Amino acid sequence: MADQAPSPIPDDSDNREPQLTPPPAPEAPRQHAELIEDEVERATVRRTPKYPVFLVVGAALGLIVAMILTFTFNGTSEESPSTGLVYSQGQVFGFLLLICVPVGLALGGITALVLDRVFARRAHAVTVDHERIHTLD
Repeated sequence: MADQAPSPIPDDSDNREPQLTPPPAPEAPRQHAELIEDEVERATVRRTPKYPVFLVVGAALGLIVAMILTFTFNGTSEESPSTGLVYSQGQVFGFLLLICVPVGLALGGITALVLDRVFARRAHAVTVDHERIHTLD
């Protein structure tokens, strides 16, 4: 194999001009019938709060308040005067959750409603150009 001569490489160095083939003729564009409907309308643009976010934040704040109240005041070592039982911190935390989370939900919802009313006052009207193009074949 070492005795074989390398194959000759074609020489493109002759000064011929390259042959250019003309591009194919473009097809004639299809004629489509179009129906254009143009409507100009007025619309009101305003910001609105995201209610689920406010409700979740209110519930989370209620949970935090219940935790703070549970671990700040040490009233669980005494016997309850109305039931005669001693409640653990977990039970007290549960009772406070039953109160604080709904209050937090309500406060979050009220805050969202107030912000919605404030944003409604700042609403402004804009002109909207609605264009529809229907292609008829």
